[in-house]
Amino acid sequence: MNVTENQHIDAVRARVRDRYPEVDPSMVNDLITAVHHRFDGCRVRDFVPLLVERAAKRVLDDTPPIAAPPIAAPPVDVSVHSGRSAHTTAR
Repeated sequence: MNVTENQHIDAVRARVRDRYPEVDPSMVNDLITAVHHRFDGCRVRDFVPLLVERAAKRVLDDTPPIAAPPIAAPPVDVSVHSGRSAHTTAR
């Protein structure tokens, strides 16, 4: 079976999307396309899909995750109502 480079790149896209499910699939597609184009003009094409996959994983591994916005803490009443501690027992 003769598999074309584009079929290999499609398989790379699927593997990278599976490995990084938290990353938007369109971002993965754009990344794979950009990395693949780095090899335009190269005469030897046998290892291009492997090199594309490795480069994409390196980029995604080095990209910090998008943090969720901080959750505001509920307001705390720090006013003092009396001189007694709430834990003082009556004697």
